[in-house]
Formats: sequence, C-alpha cells, structure tokens
Amino acid sequence: MSKIRVLVTDDSAFMRKVITDILSSDPEIEVIDRARNGLECIEKCKQLNPDVLTLDIEMPVMNGLDALKSLMSEHPLPIVMLSSLTREGAEATIEALELGAFDFVTKPSGPISLDIHKVGDRLIERVKAASMAKGRWKRAVPRPSIFKKLETKPVSVQTPPPQSTATVPTVTPSTPNEIKPPIRKSLGTRPRLVALGTSTGGPKALQVVLTAIPADFPAPIAIVQHMPAGFTKSLAQRLNTLSQIRVTEVVDGEILEPGTAYIAPGGYHFEVRHVNGRLQAHLHQEEPRGGHRPSVDTLFESVSRLTNVDKWAIIMTGMGNDGTKGLKMMKELDSVTSIVEDESTCVVYGMPRSAALAGLADHVAPVDKIPELLCKLVH
Repeated sequence: MSKIRVLVTDDSAFMRKVITDILSSDPEIEVIDRARNGLECIEKCKQLNPDVLTLDIEMPVMNGLDALKSLMSEHPLPIVMLSSLTREGAEATIEALELGAFDFVTKPSGPISLDIHKVGDRLIERVKAASMAKGRWKRAVPRPSIFKKLETKPVSVQTPPPQSTATVPTVTPSTPNEIKPPIRKSLGTRPRLVALGTSTGGPKALQVVLTAIPADFPAPIAIVQHMPAGFTKSLAQRLNTLSQIRVTEVVDGEILEPGTAYIAPGGYHFEVRHVNGRLQAHLHQEEPRGGHRPSVDTLFESVSRLTNVDKWAIIMTGMGNDGTKGLKMMKELDSVTSIVEDESTCVVYGMPRSAALAGLADHVAPVDKIPELLCKLVH
C-alpha cells in the first residue's frame, strides 16, 4: 500500500521540522518536501503533486489564504490548515474553510508552538482523512444558486448511494444582514425545533444550508459543529452576515426563538430544555463524548426528552458516528423526522453513513437540497 505523500508548508524552520517529525512517525505517511511560504508551496505542489498539503496561515511573501485561493482554482487538493488560537486566526480559519480547505488544526501556543506535539494525533488523523477525500478536490466545484425562491416541486429523496467523489457546492453570499431580530412564534402554537449535527466539512455545508433558509422560518435551529473554543463565534458571525435568518453562538439560558440558528460554543455541550412552555439552551462542560465537546449525541438526547414539541433532526458531513446514538434515542422516545446528507456531497461520509446504516434516515438529500426539503417538512 502506497504512503500518503504530504507537503509541509510553514515559514518557521523549527515548525517545518517538528511537523515533519510528527507526520513521519506514522508508517502510512511520507513527507515528500517542505515549503517556506505560499509562493514556494504553490510551485512545489505543481511539481510534486502531493496527496495532502499542510498549510500555515501566517507567512511572508505569500500567506496561507492567498496560496489556498490560488491552489483551489489552479491545482485543487485537500489542505489541512494550521491556525493560531487568536481572534484573527479564527477568522482566517473560517475564511480558509469557505475557500475549500479540508480542515484545520490549531497550534497550541501561537505561530511557533514548542508544544505542537500536543496536537500531533489530531494532525495525523486529519491528514489521513484528507487523503481519503483527495478525489473530491480534483473536480471543479459547482456553484449552484441557492438564493432563488423555494419552488413547490417535490424534492428528490433517495436511499444512501454508492461511493462518490463529488464535492460540496459553494455558495454565493447574499446581501449582508448583520442585525436580524428573531421571529417569535404565535401564542398557543406547539413549539418546533430543528437539531443539526456536523463535523469535518461542516462550516461549508452549514453555509449552503443556513443561507438558503428564509427569514420567516418558523422554528429555531440548534446546531453542534465540532470545532474548538474560539472558532465557533467567528463561524456564527460569518454565517450571520450571509444568512437571512439570524445566526449566533448560543448563550447558556437563552430562549430559542424561530428564525434563529444557535451554534454550540466550542468546549461546551449544548442541550435544549423545555421551561415554562418555551425552549431554552443549557450549556455545560461535562466530559467529552467520543472525544467531542460539543457532542451531537448530547444535543440529540436532550431533544429526545422534550415533550409536546415538533422535531426535525439533520446529520451532515463529518468523521465518525456522533449523532447516531442520539438520533436513535429521539426515534425511540418520540416522533422525529430525520434528514441525512447524501454521500455525493459529503466531504467525509462518516456521521451520515452511520445514521443511514442504522436505519435512522427518513430522508437522504444532497446538501444543497436540504434547505428546500426542511422548509417543506417544517411548514
């Protein structure tokens, strides 16, 4: 079996060596070369055609974002970004994911992290996952218009398809709408709730889904996106500027209102409770589940315990099986309609595959069809 060929890019000679040592410690990975900046990285990608690229964001001559833009248009391949834990680093990382980066790993203590070994296992895991998705980056990225008015024709829903190498569609940003008051539900109606879980590839998938949902959507959307602390706020702010609905990082004790999407903050589990006839967010820092905090299972299980609430659950692209146990509990304890992302648009067909194989998918749809399908079901 051939090894995964990786090109490491970082302006620090120390970081290049340490990252190389970490990746080379795995017998399935081979670091074929190293680059000092974005310009050198682009040239070496053209010459060496690596399977995966690790790319620092902050570099001289040409930074990681500019290199990423160039590579995605001229030489697309799966790229794992290395990001610092700063507000600027978080914003740049979210932009990188929008531009087509596969995933990211945070440097524990800044651009030159002497303790980079702390995230060594995660870096190896992400490089291996990226190599499995290499074929998806060799295709042109479709750019469907998702801002057209929702049509009334039936949405095509299908059973899980065979292995595919399609890529996730990107979206064209709508007019920014920074301040969007929540749409309050009418008195006397039964509360509605959409619970959504996603991981690797999720930021782009969330952009496709949330930007296509109309402002008068009659339910709150509770979201778990696997992402470390410090990054979910930037993600929510970015999605809010692109969406007709309000998108925010959820706050403990917050009442969940229709027309708003609430993203769990990194490092906190997100549960929903029924308090005095209204849906309320509860955040806590109990132990991670399956290595995740926030956990999709934790969110879904809390939703399963809600009574007299109309529920919909969505599982989109991501590694592993988070969400399957929670969705199973939702179906055992109450009525819920589930949507699972079709393999053809998943960056990583892990979480959706697990739910589909468990027989928990009521509907299977490509990511760009999920908003229309959801609106039909909720309305």
